[in-house]
Amino acid sequence: MNVVIVGAQWGDEGKGKVVDLYSSRAEVIVRYQGGNNAGHTLVVNGKKTVLHLIPSGILHPDKLCLISNGVVFDPENFFTEIESLVASGGLHGKPSDRVKVSDRAHVILPYHRALDRMREDRAGAGKLGTTVRGIGPAYEDKVSRRGIRVGDLLRPESLKTKLERAIEEKNVLFERHSPENRVSLDEVYAFCLKIGEKLAPYVTDVHSNLYEAVDQKRPILFEGAQGTLLDVDHGTYPFVTSSSTIMGGALTGTGLGATGFGETIGIMKAYTTRVGSGPFPSEIEDTDPALAEKIRTIGKEFGATTGRKRRIGWLDLVAMRYAAEVNGFSGLALMKVDVLNGFDELQVVTAYEVDGKTTTRFSADAETLARVKPVLKTVAGWPDYDASKVRSVLDLPRSLQDYIRLIEDGVGAPVVLLSTGPGREETLVIRDPFGG
Repeated sequence: MNVVIVGAQWGDEGKGKVVDLYSSRAEVIVRYQGGNNAGHTLVVNGKKTVLHLIPSGILHPDKLCLISNGVVFDPENFFTEIESLVASGGLHGKPSDRVKVSDRAHVILPYHRALDRMREDRAGAGKLGTTVRGIGPAYEDKVSRRGIRVGDLLRPESLKTKLERAIEEKNVLFERHSPENRVSLDEVYAFCLKIGEKLAPYVTDVHSNLYEAVDQKRPILFEGAQGTLLDVDHGTYPFVTSSSTIMGGALTGTGLGATGFGETIGIMKAYTTRVGSGPFPSEIEDTDPALAEKIRTIGKEFGATTGRKRRIGWLDLVAMRYAAEVNGFSGLALMKVDVLNGFDELQVVTAYEVDGKTTTRFSADAETLARVKPVLKTVAGWPDYDASKVRSVLDLPRSLQDYIRLIEDGVGAPVVLLSTGPGREETLVIRDPFGG
């Protein structure tokens, strides 16, 4: 069985922990979209590891971790992570045997980051709130057919011509708006040659690797980044990321046909968070700022990549139903229930009121969503319980069992995993999507 992991909300749902857990059941773990703007936090034996690009399964020995064509690849960040993992003892074996990078993945270069920052600085109050890691500009070059791919770094004879074409338009923008960032072709070419030489042992045809794994019936785990509501097509555009974050992104991001996929697990928090600008119907930052700060503090809701405060909101079942529709979830992983331990009561968004009309349909149109008034249902909270004694759902407080049923009924998919704390061991596996 092959399993796809998808963020069901606005990202930051706890995907890193779930990928780390499920990696023990897979042989191949592949990251299929996004870039190093996504931080996955793992806590194993009390030790915290934050990964931005390398698949979270790397902490398990003897697993093959692949970075596929759908990813925009920052080579500097990649080698920083490799060196950090080696130094901490988290990466076992020869790095280039454990991690492989698609020759078709597009490369993030210094001018992409400069362009990203220039745009955010010029936007002022209208900025999108990107991580200024160059993700968007790199994807722009990809679709405009001006991108530099990993394989290009290994072909010096054609690389310079491709760079010249890619840089030409950038310098027109920089000369007008940010002259200090004008790009030197020779400097970038020298940088790419150096990086290409260092990267060569890691480069492979990931598409072929995956087809071989399917033929050999080796279980594969597909690791997504960000969340459904940040999808460039199906999210709250323009307050979205630059890639396809839904399950469909795993098909285009790997080149593996639909028959290569099995279950799709949606990762969700017991509440909702969002980073950056954009509409957020269940947000409580204005209506109850003290409570928002309490949840943020307990849940350590600060960006793993940027350190930015995450905006806090109640669980939104309207948005979750939409996520289930566009992804086809076969199961849900419910994260951070421990953050809400001890709350007397909670609220859940069950419908929206838009322009005086009540609806249970989610609109990805940002202007419409900004006018939404949430219809809230008050439910009982659950006491602070001893999670170490929980062996099944029946051992949970009754009110938490009711909360799980409310989610399952509202979303239309069963909860198959429950996270009761940040550690790998603080998890209740209700059903194993890999079978067995």
